[in-house]
Amino acid sequence: MNRRVGSPQRALMLGLSIAVVMSGTALAQSTTLSFLIDNGSHTVATAEALVAAFESANPDVNIEIETRPGGGEGDNIIKTRLSTQTMADVFIYNSGSLFQAINPQQTLVDLTAEPFMADVLDSFKQTVTAPDGTVRGVPYGTAMGGGIYYHIPTYNELGLSVPKTWDEFMANNEAIKAAGKVPVIQTYRDTWTSQLFVLADFYNVSAAQPDFAAQYTAGQAKFATSKAAIAGFERLEATAKAGYFNADFGAASYEDGIRMIANGEGAHYPMLTFAITAIIDAYPDKVNDVGFFAQPGPNADENGLTVWMPGGIYIPQTTSNLDMAKKFVAFVASVEGCDIQTKAGGANGPYLVKGCTLPEDVAVSVSDMLPYFAEGGKNGPALEFLSPIKGPALEQITVEIGSGIRTAADGAALYDEDVKKQAQQLGLPGW
Repeated sequence: MNRRVGSPQRALMLGLSIAVVMSGTALAQSTTLSFLIDNGSHTVATAEALVAAFESANPDVNIEIETRPGGGEGDNIIKTRLSTQTMADVFIYNSGSLFQAINPQQTLVDLTAEPFMADVLDSFKQTVTAPDGTVRGVPYGTAMGGGIYYHIPTYNELGLSVPKTWDEFMANNEAIKAAGKVPVIQTYRDTWTSQLFVLADFYNVSAAQPDFAAQYTAGQAKFATSKAAIAGFERLEATAKAGYFNADFGAASYEDGIRMIANGEGAHYPMLTFAITAIIDAYPDKVNDVGFFAQPGPNADENGLTVWMPGGIYIPQTTSNLDMAKKFVAFVASVEGCDIQTKAGGANGPYLVKGCTLPEDVAVSVSDMLPYFAEGGKNGPALEFLSPIKGPALEQITVEIGSGIRTAADGAALYDEDVKKQAQQLGLPGW
């Protein structure tokens, strides 16, 4: 009788013991990854969506998101955590010159031979390549183009075609001016907007002089003495001298430029494609009146887009969960990862992962960028993603050139002096 009473008790205790053991085993088999991101609302929303999807597909994984500030404070946090070996298992950060500043060869995991790298476009890989030639990250987010917005109804009214050479662009401007309209919007109240004719011209520079970025970084190529590189300054000067700017270009702001291109108060606005979001927000009924094309150069056959690359997602060498960290990075750089990012935060440019597509209902100006990234399309990084040198005075110099205060030749020479100071501060050889 006692045995029969005691048996259920022993069974219960045994069952509880097994449950505890099994629970402990499950906990032992689970993996926790830490994921450091900036605290921008768009970044947080996208990261949360990616983490939720990855955890759903991998129930044994828990990813804890950490946030940091943006800007210089965020840069310092990244550098400090890498140098003190306290970096999260995975983190997102800039590509290009800021990527080089975190000593990637010594701090980041080499991803060159990983199978998922085959789907990352070469144009991005070069912006996350360490000095030893190894690739250390994959893209996080979409690319931006630097080029020229145009007002589609104006083009239709005047029977104009999208130009592929600078001469065609200037001919369009002349036709627009003859029709009593503003050919080119400039907004020098926000001085940074004055740089686009120079910065967006870099694809044309690299097409004519493929080694310019390397020679420039080594102190062996200059804007003032390179026929290809000075052309951006000359194009700004030429459009100003032709009287193609809006009358209030010195006082107009970036917000004014968005309004003008959306409403057809001007036919062209040189700008980065992040402005698409501003147009959608402020003028949603006009968003498909605005198209986009790459800044034309001398040769239609070599027409291509200067690209501002997305940031990267990286794994520090200090991670204790390398295999799972690689699996998460591969997920981000997949078609599924792209689709999740689009759903979470929209897409204002193309992804740099093969097979990733955008919804059919994206803005016209976004779809206008896609041919530059399709098979046979032409695109390349802006100079700031290939060199650590970008002089701080460029926007003041381009305002002076656009305002007729300084010639293109003088402006390019002055900019060469500006970048010399920065290169010396960075301790680069050859300066």
